[in-house]
Amino acid sequence: MRLDNEFVVPRPVDEAWAVLTDLERIAPCMPGAKLTEVDGDDYHGTVKVKVGPVVAQYAGVARFRERDAARHHAVLEASGKQSGGAGRASAVVTADLAAEGDSTRVTVVTDLTVAGPLAQFGRGAIAQVSGKLLDQFVAQLRETVLASPTPAPTAPAPAAAAAAPAAEGPAPGTRPAPTTSRPPPSPPRSTCCAPRPRPCWSA
Repeated sequence: MRLDNEFVVPRPVDEAWAVLTDLERIAPCMPGAKLTEVDGDDYHGTVKVKVGPVVAQYAGVARFRERDAARHHAVLEASGKQSGGAGRASAVVTADLAAEGDSTRVTVVTDLTVAGPLAQFGRGAIAQVSGKLLDQFVAQLRETVLASPTPAPTAPAPAAAAAAPAAEGPAPGTRPAPTTSRPPPSPPRSTCCAPRPRPCWSA
């Protein structure tokens, strides 16, 4: 069955692309999903899904089939087996990102195949659950991964910037102001030990 979804990320398209193609970073934002291992291009994990009264947990692997940064186009394929059951599920997820001012619109098309307990539900029920999970994913993405923008480079403090040239010496092309060198003043002559004049006595 085919599932169509859209959502908007409040980030420029290049930044949104870098975030959404980093599976290790965004996996914790997906409700019921847990990334357990990364082996080269293979991402191993589990996902728990509830449709109506049925809860099914799958263990499987996902990998990028296509990842075109220039076109902001990605295709992810995933497959899994139900834990403790005979159910299976596979999906091919195609995502396209388009700039909308300072934000990015993400269009997601999922080709989903389900066998086992969840197969008894029609497309309507599964699409409804898929939409709710995606809404929760986007909300969690905004609260965590997108909550802290990339810090700007720190500029030197004005005092430090002003002190730096002085510490390094005069700027190129400038001449230091002339200084006048004067000999130190002579110490005052002491008169305490000067010879006293001899008195003149008349015979």
